[in-house]
Amino acid sequence: MLQTKLTAAETVDTAPQQAGPIPEGHVRLRLAVASLCGTDLHYYAHFANAGFRLQNPVTLGHEACAYVTDPNGSDLRAGQLVALNPIMNCGVCVACQRGEENLCTAKKFPGSATTVPHLDGFFREVIDHPARCCRPVADGVNPRHLTFAEPLACALHSLNKGGVSAGQQVLVTGCGPMGLLAIAGAAARGAHVTALDLRPGAVEVAWKAGAETGFVVGQVDEAELEKRFDVVVEASGAIPAVNTALKAVRPKGRVSILSNIQPRDAQVMLHLVMLKEIEITGSFQFNREFEAAVQLVESGAVDFDALTAASFPLAQAGDALALMAAGGAFGKILLLGQAAP
Repeated sequence: MLQTKLTAAETVDTAPQQAGPIPEGHVRLRLAVASLCGTDLHYYAHFANAGFRLQNPVTLGHEACAYVTDPNGSDLRAGQLVALNPIMNCGVCVACQRGEENLCTAKKFPGSATTVPHLDGFFREVIDHPARCCRPVADGVNPRHLTFAEPLACALHSLNKGGVSAGQQVLVTGCGPMGLLAIAGAAARGAHVTALDLRPGAVEVAWKAGAETGFVVGQVDEAELEKRFDVVVEASGAIPAVNTALKAVRPKGRVSILSNIQPRDAQVMLHLVMLKEIEITGSFQFNREFEAAVQLVESGAVDFDALTAASFPLAQAGDALALMAAGGAFGKILLLGQAAP
């Protein structure tokens, strides 16, 4: 059994894991597959994310699936594969009562500086997690696909906030892992998806994800994109892409911000929001979309293998994060636990 820890920027240590008593209401799990997120990347690169700085070493990771090893009195059974919902909401605050657990005022979230004291994330062999946050899946589901449930839920939430539906013209700016999942989700709804990225390799993967059209920045006249799209999903985190989104969306269209834009000085073309009556919406984590994402994984409708860039054993989490930081992967990077087939 091993556990990884981010001890400083660009420094991941691996050590034997000591498992203590199982907390009440939790089950004990063995990691099947985890995947890297842009949030993990920011913590890895800067020991901080979105203005929140880690106060101590922490195990990263909030995208994973695992096998139950000790149900601890729950309705789950030993050996069962479960998707892990990382949002541990209180269930009683005003936001929770509205069904918006992503905005819970007492929410706990693993591998993040937003929860103090920090909770270790999923990049470890043994995980104790609330039973209510473990979603058992149908037999035969590939754990390498199930680890996509959490980021897919984030993408579906952004599509819902943007009002994406069948027949619409949708532009996704940024074809990193989140952008690719937004493309796959929008295509699954019957939308006509166009992808835009700086990297030709990323656009090639976007075609596999379901984009009907793909453009490389610098190789397309942006005038061709202006006022063409009903919805733009911004998934790059780059301010120039935000401005492209404002230009590309049609009058009275909607821009959904899926990307984790870091605090910085920026010049945004806000005059277009007024002139075109654009609706801009933020998209943070997910609510009911987690269940929808798991069901989409179970359906087999999305080719997650095509969206997988690389896989590493858990012990090489530092190498996996370094590859992601170098921009050398198009798609998701997976971490495989010893239990992974």
